[in-house]
Amino acid sequence: MASIKKRPDGAWRARYRDAAGKEHARHFARKTDAQRWLDEVTASVVTGTYVDPKTAKTTVEQWCATWLEGYATRRPSTVRQARVHVAKIVDAFGAMPLQAVRPSHVKAWTAKLKADGAADSYVYALHGRLSQILADAVHDGVLPRNPCSRRTSPGAGRQRPYVATGEQVWALHDSMPEHLRDAVLLGAFVGLRTAETCGLRVTDVDLMRGVVSPAVQWPAEPLKTETSRTPVPIPHELSLLLADGANERTWMVEQPTGEQVPPWQIDRAVRAVREAVGLPDGFRFHDLRHHYASLLIEAGLSVKVVQERLRHASAKTTLDTYSHLFPGTEEATRSAIGAAITERVASVQATSCGLSAD
Repeated sequence: MASIKKRPDGAWRARYRDAAGKEHARHFARKTDAQRWLDEVTASVVTGTYVDPKTAKTTVEQWCATWLEGYATRRPSTVRQARVHVAKIVDAFGAMPLQAVRPSHVKAWTAKLKADGAADSYVYALHGRLSQILADAVHDGVLPRNPCSRRTSPGAGRQRPYVATGEQVWALHDSMPEHLRDAVLLGAFVGLRTAETCGLRVTDVDLMRGVVSPAVQWPAEPLKTETSRTPVPIPHELSLLLADGANERTWMVEQPTGEQVPPWQIDRAVRAVREAVGLPDGFRFHDLRHHYASLLIEAGLSVKVVQERLRHASAKTTLDTYSHLFPGTEEATRSAIGAAITERVASVQATSCGLSAD
């Protein structure tokens, strides 16, 4: 319900009630201005972009605080990462009202982050977090539309992963502390991630059948996705290597004292020896998965099989990361085109010979 009424002081009072029955009013010097305001409100209601005027004053910082409260139900590590992202977002947009954030502001922000030296993947992750937060604001009726979109996305950036050679993998294995050597085997020949390696229990490995079944990640939390629980077959040769002393342990990788090994300890051990074994600066334990993927691809396995063994949610992830490792089709293309041209030349020559004989 909306109305416009002239007050004794000559001002025009425009008012309306929202869906909750709450009254909103503004005063204007001219009736046309009052009518224009009501028309704008009506249009926003019809298009589904209406926002309570008081709610519209909510700043990005205020909404981020509310958003984090609701996000606290996630696993602690996920919440910690979100808090780091939110801190960056608040630094850039904190004092701005939500409705004041424009696509141009988002693009300028991501451009500045890149200019300051932030990695493409990190900038992409920050943009994704901002989009997630603002999308929830739209869903909550605090923001009419999300200024983040594909147009503002900075792109994830593609970097070919470093694939360690077999010699480098075994050199890394031999250089690691003895109690961490099985971690290298699990990373390079099973494709386990760091937290999965630290959380792998002896009971999760069937050495007789040759199957590794990841069930939890460090310290003993559920894996992030159901796909990550996919069993991974391993050869008899690897089972023999992993079997040494396994019956005496709780965890496949544990301290000499029997305690669980945290991920940071494995990463620190890799950093300490990577240069000595010829691995590049920046090489991480997680990069051993790339060696595992390269072995599967070299063996001629299909994209679908490689996806399943790496426990990727989709084949797109596998192709985006390892497409350059799959056998090239350049020579096959040349052969196909060359055969077509050869067939044409032969046909022309045969026709010419026939005419000459006549």
